Amino acid sequence: MKTPKQSIPEDAAHVLIVDDDDRIRNLLKRYLSENGFRTSVAGNAKEARALMASVDFDILVLDVMMPGESGFELTKSVRAASNVPILLLTARGLAEDRIEGLETGADDYLSKPFEPRELLLRINSLLRRAAPKGAEKREVTFGGCTFSLSRGELRKNGELIRLTSGEAALLKALAQKPREAISREALAEQTAQGMERSVDVQVTRLRKKIEEDPRAPIFLQTVRGVGYALMTD
Repeated sequence: MKTPKQSIPEDAAHVLIVDDDDRIRNLLKRYLSENGFRTSVAGNAKEARALMASVDFDILVLDVMMPGESGFELTKSVRAASNVPILLLTARGLAEDRIEGLETGADDYLSKPFEPRELLLRINSLLRRAAPKGAEKREVTFGGCTFSLSRGELRKNGELIRLTSGEAALLKALAQKPREAISREALAEQTAQGMERSVDVQVTRLRKKIEEDPRAPIFLQTVRGVGYALMTD
């Protein structure tokens, strides 16, 4: 008889693993999930950015040597806008490489090959250090909906509603300034949609998921001459 798969609590720390090696990504995802973490994976910096646009991760585990944008470059970019803990993984174990990683803003550095148990210990250590500085996970409610800004998750009457990354990013941008009108131009910039017309498309899709009557929206309202506003409780 198979052992029932253990469910991971919704408030468990969410780790983003970024590595171009499929084997390492899958190994770490499985190992961290087995140890109680929610895990997401990306094969490069571009994929990582798309995920980070809609989800606030609790910690990032980045490979340094990736095609295109390196782990050093991604770390520097992320650190300019966020204090999320970052742990770098690399086969380059030279002292100057470790120093470069720390100078770009990484919090820790682990050379390959490594024991998964050591990675787990370092992740837990970084999360403990970050906990006093971080704010509690925020949620906003509107009608029967609850949206978690930290997880990018929407629930309606307790049921998880699937969002695309673009929808989650838009809802997060609106939820960060509840009941305040935000211009379509600003929303396009914040959600990486690029064009205001793309924002309108995402709004239409979101209304179908959160409104009782999308043609007469109560919560995701159009503010004439400005843009949109999320009318939270």
